[in-house]
Amino acid sequence: MLSTKDVAKYATVSSSLVLRLCAFVFLRWIPGSDIPPILFTAAAIYLPSFIYTSYTTPPYDVVADEIDVVAKDPSDPSEAAQDVDSRYIKGETVSDPGQELDVQETVVVDEKSPEILKTLLTGLPSPTSLLWSANTFFINLLLVVMSLDLIFRGAIYHQAHDLSMARTGYVSDTSARVLLREPDATKYPIFVSYRYADKPMSTSYGVLGPDSSWKSGGSIEWLDESTDFTGTFELTGLYSDTRYQWVVSSNHTGFFTTAPKTGLTSDRVGSAGSFTFLHSSCLINNFPYSPFVHTLSNKGLQYLGEALNGFKAQFMLFLGDFIYADVPYSHGTDAANYRRQYRQVYASPDWPAAAKELPWIHVYDDHEVANDWDKNTTGVFPAANDPYEHYHIAANPPPVRKGETYFSFTQGPATFFMLDTRRYRSPNDGTNGSDPVTGEPTKTMLGQTQLHDLLEWLKRPEPEGVRWKVLVSSIPFTKNWWFGAQDTWRGYLGERQIILEHMWDVGLRGGVGVIVLSGDRHEFAATSFPPPPDGKEELVGLGQIGAGARGVNALAEQAPDLMKKRKRWPLSATVHEFSASPLNMFYLPIRTYSESTTSDEYTSDVCIKYIPDGNSKFGSTFILALAAFTIGQTNAACGCKLKSSTSTVAADAAATSDTSATSSNSDSDNGNISPNGLCGPDQDRARTLLAAAMYPITSTVSASSWSKK
Repeated sequence: MLSTKDVAKYATVSSSLVLRLCAFVFLRWIPGSDIPPILFTAAAIYLPSFIYTSYTTPPYDVVADEIDVVAKDPSDPSEAAQDVDSRYIKGETVSDPGQELDVQETVVVDEKSPEILKTLLTGLPSPTSLLWSANTFFINLLLVVMSLDLIFRGAIYHQAHDLSMARTGYVSDTSARVLLREPDATKYPIFVSYRYADKPMSTSYGVLGPDSSWKSGGSIEWLDESTDFTGTFELTGLYSDTRYQWVVSSNHTGFFTTAPKTGLTSDRVGSAGSFTFLHSSCLINNFPYSPFVHTLSNKGLQYLGEALNGFKAQFMLFLGDFIYADVPYSHGTDAANYRRQYRQVYASPDWPAAAKELPWIHVYDDHEVANDWDKNTTGVFPAANDPYEHYHIAANPPPVRKGETYFSFTQGPATFFMLDTRRYRSPNDGTNGSDPVTGEPTKTMLGQTQLHDLLEWLKRPEPEGVRWKVLVSSIPFTKNWWFGAQDTWRGYLGERQIILEHMWDVGLRGGVGVIVLSGDRHEFAATSFPPPPDGKEELVGLGQIGAGARGVNALAEQAPDLMKKRKRWPLSATVHEFSASPLNMFYLPIRTYSESTTSDEYTSDVCIKYIPDGNSKFGSTFILALAAFTIGQTNAACGCKLKSSTSTVAADAAATSDTSATSSNSDSDNGNISPNGLCGPDQDRARTLLAAAMYPITSTVSASSWSKK
């Protein structure tokens, strides 16, 4: 049976190890909200057990313990006889008291070693060294303090109530939105002015030369707490493909370049013949945690700011998780708490470099509300949506429908549809969202109205020169991510199939291609969705048989005499998805992405490229007017490799033979990634797919991911 000392010793060791493991995971790996309770419980056990063990741990080891018994005659027998206990002599006179016994014990001890390594690794007190005992104790204490610092310092001491900021939002070819926050009433009203930042690239407007004079863009008379002191300016009457500078009277300035005219790419020096934009998601301050930086610092924003000069990007598409309302700890579910977290991102000392010359437009995802949010507009949603409206929707493109939270716009050679994947979805029920027999949808991600608007957008003929439809989804469209799959489109396969078939129809009509951009997974992957080789059977006059993931319908069996035809899509109708995240958050050391399919006849979700590692990633998507581009670049300012040119969907047939998915990355083992950056064993299949998926248009799309550990 264990003694009390043994129990205290085991409690000290186990609680110390749990505390340290939790602290490492929490501070450097995954700042999950379920970790602090375990960590602080371990700390509560460690403190008393450490103190008890310190007092009960002897500083010496017993080497030998000898007992000697010595018999000797008493020096005074008569006196010794009187000392005999009367109970043993029953009143008789003792004449001979016998001999005296002298017991002598000799204990040999050796001072214990300080056991430095054991003390530091296990958290046990040193048996002889107060210094090393204090060291191991303060290691654990420091880990607890740092965890508390990560949770509470920003929330208590950096609430950013006095944040004054301005940023560029949606920019079209003739207008731009500027979001402002200014709580200081002494600065009201606030004025905005703008000017050309360089010479317009076109003289078709009758502009004889650069006009750098400041022009008034309007004013905001008053701001109050109802919008968290935010407001939006709209600058109009701008020239396309022109760089502008704006300044507000509250002492903020920024730059933007208006979009090329619809159907055109830029004529500007350094970006001529191209159209580039960035995309990423998932952003949290001071992670991985460091006690030596500002609590609102953000490495991902820093890397992005350093890399911007190499991209000449029109805008950043941020695909959700701009804040983490419940990570590392939920400080409340009222609007004030959600507003604070938005302010803290904008108050980051690294924000200006990432936004001064880069417009940002946004969709939201679950962590702006709560993890894996599927409860529509109930519960905490109104409180969470409040700052999203004021800080993001106010500066976003116009919504597809008034009052809705999904958006569409066209710039240059591309048209965009930005989905809302949270507000309208059915609850996660553990199914894949597809009827096992017919493949029909059993639940919805988008809701009826949004799905209708999306399909109409896919059907819509585009103006001349618009070559790409870009679908923006906060969560992955592919089903290749198995971890947390029910929160992604993998849990809504029936509805996904409807959308895919309309995307393939775009390719069937020709002239326009479709790509999907997504985030959320804290990894990068490029995936293609080829149409089924055998197409899909239709009943004449009734449309396709089944619209779900399996494409069959009981009607075909009940009415076998009805006229049927088979609809076939060309391989050039293949849809490609580029998923890039996080901008600044954790990544998983385990591989959560693997090629999968919804069909027994062909691979529906083809892995092209997969990069799981890196705390900071963002994608760059560029559309070129020529079927040529360079891959494997390096950005010296950031010191980050251009990790991949993930997929190429190029133009004329002459260029297709030299086109394949390649990568400059060879610095880490990425699971099932082959040396050339393709997934899976059949690299030739992926090459063939890419080479055959060329659209007969003079545009090229490639997506790349920066990755920084």
